[in-house]
Amino acid sequence: MRLFIKHFLIDFFDKGEVFKINFISGKKYNKMNIQKELIKKKKTLVHQWFKAVINTYASDTAQFLESQKDLFANPVGNTILNGLTMLFDEMTGSMDKEKIVEFLDPIIRVRAVQTFAPSKAVAFLYTLKVIIRDNFKGSLKDKTFVKELLELELNIDRLALIGFDVYMECRESLNSIRANQEKKKVYKAFKRAGLITDSQ
Repeated sequence: MRLFIKHFLIDFFDKGEVFKINFISGKKYNKMNIQKELIKKKKTLVHQWFKAVINTYASDTAQFLESQKDLFANPVGNTILNGLTMLFDEMTGSMDKEKIVEFLDPIIRVRAVQTFAPSKAVAFLYTLKVIIRDNFKGSLKDKTFVKELLELELNIDRLALIGFDVYMECRESLNSIRANQEKKKVYKAFKRAGLITDSQ
């Protein structure tokens, strides 16, 4: 009787790392950890994310934001890039809400001042899901990787929800400023017309 033995894999721990041993070949396989893989590709992933964000602007603006590296000549582009870099670290790390708000606020504030609808103002956060999946297509058949990926995507969803809250706060602040400006205009107009005095 012939006995066919398939490759047999077993997990074991070595210095805090999880490995697989193939008992046929004796080869040691390191199980993929998505956080470590993302950190390895951080520069590439953040750059692609940055391009996705600036491409939501007009083409000439996007070109300037990407090409102009001077901090003083291009404060918006530098603010976006630095913010995305810090957000990436939080997404793969502790997900500290206070830090996330701190890094999101300057990016969202710029978009709140412009004509972006709420959904479009925060949509750039979801594009990171697509970017990560595109960069790890070969790992999507790995069940462990997919499980970790889904957990990571929940963090991206949390970023987006926080981003929406930040956007709404920025819009409320802008609306309050505009309302106060209008009040001042009306007051000055009434004063010039002699309808009110300073004592009033």
